[in-house]
Amino acid sequence: MCGISGLLYKNDRKRGQSSIGADLTKMLDSMAHRGKDSSGFTIGGEDIPDDYIIRVWTEDEEHAKDVLARAEESVAKVGGVVNTKHAVGQFLRMTVNYEGEVPDLAAALLKTKGVEVHSIGESSEVIKDVGTATDMDHKHHLSKYRGTHGIGHVRMATESKVDITHAHPFWAYPFPDITVVHNGQLTNYHKLKRHLEDNGHHFQTHNDSEIISVFLADTLSKGATLEEALKESLTALDGTFTYLVSTRDGIGCAKDKWAAKPLVIMETEDTVAIASEEVALRRVFSEEINRVEPQENEVMVWSV
Repeated sequence: MCGISGLLYKNDRKRGQSSIGADLTKMLDSMAHRGKDSSGFTIGGEDIPDDYIIRVWTEDEEHAKDVLARAEESVAKVGGVVNTKHAVGQFLRMTVNYEGEVPDLAAALLKTKGVEVHSIGESSEVIKDVGTATDMDHKHHLSKYRGTHGIGHVRMATESKVDITHAHPFWAYPFPDITVVHNGQLTNYHKLKRHLEDNGHHFQTHNDSEIISVFLADTLSKGATLEEALKESLTALDGTFTYLVSTRDGIGCAKDKWAAKPLVIMETEDTVAIASEEVALRRVFSEEINRVEPQENEVMVWSV
């Protein structure tokens, strides 16, 4: 059992960014009973003066400072310029100017010994860690992050181990600004992974949720709209699943043909909130608003 949430402020590009970090923290905190092993966020629609936000992590706690310094060097070797950097223990956030291809930048970072890439985005980043959303807020100061939209996840590990690597969201390496949170289990994980690997894709984990992000990114790269990519996933993925995706311009959700994993939505002219439980939506909406529950094989999308 895990919990997922999503939030989008429809008019923020016109009127300014909202406190997406604080709001997602409140939503995930209300679902801590669904999983306390790890928590994670995608903060979307950030306004930065540089080309990319990069998030990396190392499991080498003893030599974290040296490993993260090598990550900076890897950016420089492919022509990137690190303009800002902020380290928290084994985590490093960089904003970078870079005129090359994102796959080359991602590959250089991934080849750096001890480095794991959590995300590369033009206006979004993935922040994830072990523990609850409240724990993460204390450590990573999520409440200070502002943006237009985002998704989040609280995890109770059922298959893969409890660690930061297998925490959600999962970034679609090497596509910028495409991340997924997922509640469920895919039964055709190995078959689909082999298919995507045969087409040149690389995976950083053995978690089935990463497959969804890469599948969507691959489909979008071929010219599909987000709604079309989500609909295509319903036939490509086997199992029981409900997932949310965040892109540069919005969010979307999809439920499988069994619709066994819960999802509820509340929406106004300005805001849409999505979560596994209504209690999370009430952290955003204090007034009475009708709730909607997506049905079998249904997808929905929203744009900022």
